[in-house]
Amino acid sequence: MTGRGAAAMAAGLLVAAVASAQPAGTNPRSLHVLHCAGCHGMDASGVPGQGVPTMRGNLGLFMQRPEGRAFLLQVPGVNNAGLTDAQIAQDTNWMVTAFSADTAPPGWPADTAGEVAAAKAARPSDVTQARADLVARLAREGITIK
Repeated sequence: MTGRGAAAMAAGLLVAAVASAQPAGTNPRSLHVLHCAGCHGMDASGVPGQGVPTMRGNLGLFMQRPEGRAFLLQVPGVNNAGLTDAQIAQDTNWMVTAFSADTAPPGWPADTAGEVAAAKAARPSDVTQARADLVARLAREGITIK
């Protein structure tokens, strides 16, 4: 087995071990693997050149403003994942901690199922434009989204 094949096998075993620690519907790491990693990657680095933004560092930056928090809950991948509002809140909170703890505001309040429901009800019709507007607004405040 090549080094790359062994690494893939080890990663698969690790995912299986993590997923078996809690039921898939309650383990935020499993939710990430099942519903986010397909586009954003296991390490949340995304594919920025193909329109899939990195979540690394960025999630915490979005969390610094109420409209940024809401935006993270409004993107199509979140809304089309088939997760409950509670699962979305749980997974988003885990991802911020796992991939953006250093950029999140100190003592940031965790997302709740109610916050998810409210954000989903107010989704923008053009998510790409909403993201561009939000990124520009944050840049004017000195917050640079990658």
